[in-house]
Amino acid sequence: MQIGVVFPQTEAGADPAAIRTYVQTVESLGYGHLLAYDHVLGADPAVHAPWSGPYDLDTTFHEPFVLFGYVAALTTLELVTGILVLPQRQTALVAKQAAGVDLLTNGRFRLGVGIGWNSVEYSALGKDFSNRGNRSNEQIELLRRLWTEPTVTFQGKDESCIGAGICPQPVQRPIPIWIGGNSEPAFRRAGRLADGWLPSIQPGPELDAARETVSTAARAAGRDPALLGMEGHLYWPGNLDSALSQAERWRDAGASHLSITTMDARLEFPDGHLAVLSEFAAALQLHKPGAQGAGAGSEPQR
Repeated sequence: MQIGVVFPQTEAGADPAAIRTYVQTVESLGYGHLLAYDHVLGADPAVHAPWSGPYDLDTTFHEPFVLFGYVAALTTLELVTGILVLPQRQTALVAKQAAGVDLLTNGRFRLGVGIGWNSVEYSALGKDFSNRGNRSNEQIELLRRLWTEPTVTFQGKDESCIGAGICPQPVQRPIPIWIGGNSEPAFRRAGRLADGWLPSIQPGPELDAARETVSTAARAAGRDPALLGMEGHLYWPGNLDSALSQAERWRDAGASHLSITTMDARLEFPDGHLAVLSEFAAALQLHKPGAQGAGAGSEPQR
């Protein structure tokens, strides 16, 4: 189980030096990947009252592709979007940006995608919120073709590309696409189309049921469910013992990857976050970069 961290978007601020310290220390502690959430715009609660979303216009979010271009020059971490709100973006531009990150990281990139929940953001970006699920199916097909074919002609219901291609193409052909979401359609989409999935639920009966939905959809599409990766999320619970117990539950659930998030844990950035991550890494006996198995954690030790 590869262990990574969630970039604390809402607390990272705008100081490039602090971000540099954070990502380079994360790598030095032995973590294997950095996962970042995505929101292009925040809604103004005064305009969109009553507003119940977890983020608004005062919430900090760095644009993932721009952030990853910076991080790629500073570390050798695998970079992961978890998730990028795909249907609110232009598919060809996502293909180009993702290929650029893949090249800058020498193939250490996973594109996690989902359909999002914020209709205000969709409207501002000129995309239809109501058909975002179906449109993402076409987008995934088109992305893979743009990453593997020099010239692409594709005509779908919502997506079109006529005799065009991206250059340079990525190292990974195609870049792995992982699908997130917490709904039955998202689980089925992951089984049919994804290289892996990013459940937002914790180990237990609910995760077991979701995994069966994913597996059933994969088998129906002629795919082997065992080949799909699964990235768990461990939310820092405030103490090491509970965190290690969560990690063990994800390992037992068959997760191929696990990301620990210290966001919303009321920690100072970067020092407070790094102190927690250092404690967790030491308990997991993560390998330092350059050692055999760098970035892969052993089984949680008490």
